[in-house]
Amino acid sequence: MPALAVLTVRNEGAFLLEWLAHHQAAGFTDFLVFSNDCADGTDAMLDRLAALGHLIHVPNPGPHKNGAQWSALKAADRHEATQAADWIAVLDIDEFVNVHAGDRTLPALIDALPGATAITLTWRLFGNGGVVAYQDRPVTEQFTRAAPRVMGWPWRAAMFKTLFRNDGTYGKLGIHRPRQPDPDRIGQSVWVDGSGRALPDAFRKSRVFNAYGRDNYRLVQLNHYPLGAMESFVLKADRGRAGHWALPMAMDYWVERNLCAEEDRTIAALAPARDTRLATLRADDDLARLHAAAVAWRHARFADLMAEDAPRALFGRLLMTPPSRALTPEETALITAHANRARGGKVT
Repeated sequence: MPALAVLTVRNEGAFLLEWLAHHQAAGFTDFLVFSNDCADGTDAMLDRLAALGHLIHVPNPGPHKNGAQWSALKAADRHEATQAADWIAVLDIDEFVNVHAGDRTLPALIDALPGATAITLTWRLFGNGGVVAYQDRPVTEQFTRAAPRVMGWPWRAAMFKTLFRNDGTYGKLGIHRPRQPDPDRIGQSVWVDGSGRALPDAFRKSRVFNAYGRDNYRLVQLNHYPLGAMESFVLKADRGRAGHWALPMAMDYWVERNLCAEEDRTIAALAPARDTRLATLRADDDLARLHAAAVAWRHARFADLMAEDAPRALFGRLLMTPPSRALTPEETALITAHANRARGGKVT
C-alpha cells in the first residue's frame, strides 16, 4: 500500500530525523519533501536522505507569491510520486500521525475503516508545558500535555488534515484537504472522522474542521505541536507562517494553542519502532553531522534574535504567560451564540 506524506520545510533540520523515523514506523512508505531558503542545512540533510533512498527532495526556492507551501503543493500535484501513491496526506513538521487502531500503523487504520476514501486526522493540540529552552530531544517525548479531548472553542481545535485515497476523485492537493473534486466521482467518496463516524456531504467539498464538542480521536489523531519550547517559538515567529505567509505569528497564536489540560502519551506506543529507524538514520555520519549543525544553528539563531527588541519582547511575554485554559461550557455557549448571530446561521 504506497502511502505518501507530502512535507514542506524551512530551517527544520533539527526536527527532521525524528519526524521521518516516526512516520516510517507509522506506515508511510514514501515522502515527497520540499525545502525553501534554508539557512540551517535542512536542504543538505534532505539531499543526503534522498541519496540514501529515504525520500524525494525537491528544492523550492523563493520568492513565492502565495507562500512556499502553496507553491510546493502545486509542484506536488504534478509529481510522479503523487501519481503513484494509493493514499496521501499533506503534513507539517510539527504534526505526527498517531494511530490508535490495531498495531498503530496506517494499514491497521485503513483496515478498521473499510470503504473509507478520506479520513480526517483531527488536530490534538499539544501545549508548551512550561518548557523554556530548546533541547535536542524528541518532540513527542518533551511535550505530553494536550488540549481536552472534547472542546467547543477555539475552532482550530477541531481542524484536521486528511488522509485520502488517491483514486482520481480530487485533482489537487491542499494544506488541510484535497481540492478540485471531480463532479462525476465526488458522490462516491466516503469521508469518516478519526472516531470512525461517517461525515456529511459538506466534507466532500470544502470543510476543514470537524464538529465541535465531541471526541474525534478514537481510531486516529494528529498530534500537533505548534509551539514547542519558548526558544523554538521565537524562531518560528521569526520565520513566519508557512501557509499564511503574510500573517504575523505572536501572542494570539500562542494563547489559542497553549492548551495543557490533559496528559496524552499514546504516541509512545510507536517509540520502539521509531527509535530503531532513528538509530539507522543517525548511524550515517553525514546525517549525524548535518543534524548536529542544525541543532547548533538553532541555538545560535536564538542568541542573535535576543539582541533585537521585538523577539526579546516576545520571549519575555512567553515567560510571563501561563498555560491557556479551555473555555467552560457556559463560555463556549456564549461565544458560539455571538458567532451564530454574526454569521446568520448555526456554527457546527
